[in-house]
Formats: sequence, C-alpha cells, structure tokens
Amino acid sequence: MSTTKNWMPGKRTDQLSMANEWVRLIRLNSTKWKIPNDVELELEGLAENAQDALALATAAATRTPVTTAKCKEAFDRLIPKMRDIKERYFKLSPLTDPDIVSLGLKPKDTTKTPVPVPSGQATADVSYPGPSILMLHMKPLAGITPDPRADYGYRIYYGVFPPGGATPEEATGPCRYLMKAPISGNELPNSQFTRRKRETLIFPACDSGKTAYFCIRYENSKGQSGPWGPLFSAIIP
Repeated sequence: MSTTKNWMPGKRTDQLSMANEWVRLIRLNSTKWKIPNDVELELEGLAENAQDALALATAAATRTPVTTAKCKEAFDRLIPKMRDIKERYFKLSPLTDPDIVSLGLKPKDTTKTPVPVPSGQATADVSYPGPSILMLHMKPLAGITPDPRADYGYRIYYGVFPPGGATPEEATGPCRYLMKAPISGNELPNSQFTRRKRETLIFPACDSGKTAYFCIRYENSKGQSGPWGPLFSAIIP
C-alpha cells in the first residue's frame, strides 16, 4: 500500500503550529522563563526543518515515499525536543498558569481530590485448595457497586474457634483462639490487609477441623474502614 496515498498531514500540522508558537513565545520570554539561547535556536531550527519537510510531503508535485520519510524523520527530531523543553523549562516555577495555557498546554491541577471513606460492604466465597488452607474470593455484597476511590482494598478479620471453645490460655496465646462463636466482626482477633481479589490463608496443621470465622471491610488508601460485612465461617480442611 502506498504511503503517499494515505499521507494525513493534519496531526503534523498541529504539531508544527504548536512548535512555531513555542518559538515565538520563547523568543519573547526566554529571560523570564530562564531558557538558554541555544535551546531557543535549536528548537527554531528543528521547527524550520519540519516545516520545509512537511511542505514537500504534502505538495502533490513533490509528495513521494522519500519526502514522506524525510518528513517523519524531521518530526521525530522535533517532537522529542519539545518534550525535553516542556520537562526541563515549562514545568518550573517561573511559568504561570496563563503562560502554560499560552503554550497550548494544560496547567497542573493542584486541587487535591479527597479520598472518601468506604460506604459499601464486602464478603467472600470460600474454596479449599488443600489441607489446612482456605482461599477467600472477595466480592462486594449483592447489590453494591464498589467505588474505586474509596474501596482501595480489603481488611480481612478472622479467628479460629476450636470445638467447645478455647481455654483462657489458648485465647491469650499466639493463635488467639476464640472462646465462643462470634456474632460480629469486631470479636475477631486477627486481621490482614490485601488488595487482591483472592487471598490464601494457611493455618497450622493442628487447626484442621476447627472453624474459621471471617468478616471483611473495605479500606481506603488512608486506612479508613467501611462498614462491617456479614460474618461467615468455614471448616479448616
């Protein structure tokens, strides 16, 4: 397929127009914006080369695969230089928002978007990948649409209930076993945070046959929690 037949100059024209406007504005403000003279001259030369190459690539009499390729090469030199100037000079303090707008750029948004506290509830399905292992598949409670700003991750609360309940020594030991079956999430002694939709919990082999209770809350990126989800349980395989 011929490259000259499908040549579309619109994007190049816009890029060149911006480059020429940058040259004009830098010439007027180089001292105030602290842009060295050699940077201004280099940009001006690249813009002139791109303009000449674009003229040859768009004129019917001179439009060929060669002139099209040369035009691409000229812009491949101009555009990176413009990006470099933007990063090194336009983003620095001497430029005001009106200056940035005059260059055809968008001012930096300094307004901080507040992070909302989660309002939705989460729960999980349980699968059994192996002995002493439970896998939680986190999901929003039915009818709830997660808010990606607020529902940054999941705080999994859990506790293990031995048959008949833990002794006081077991309840205060490292595993913090439950002395009675919980009726709410705030009775669960352990928790961990995850952003994954699936989380694997590996229990000691001696916990096989015991009941693990869970409750999940959404947390935002500041660690603020949403409402408790429903309490649920599973027998540790």
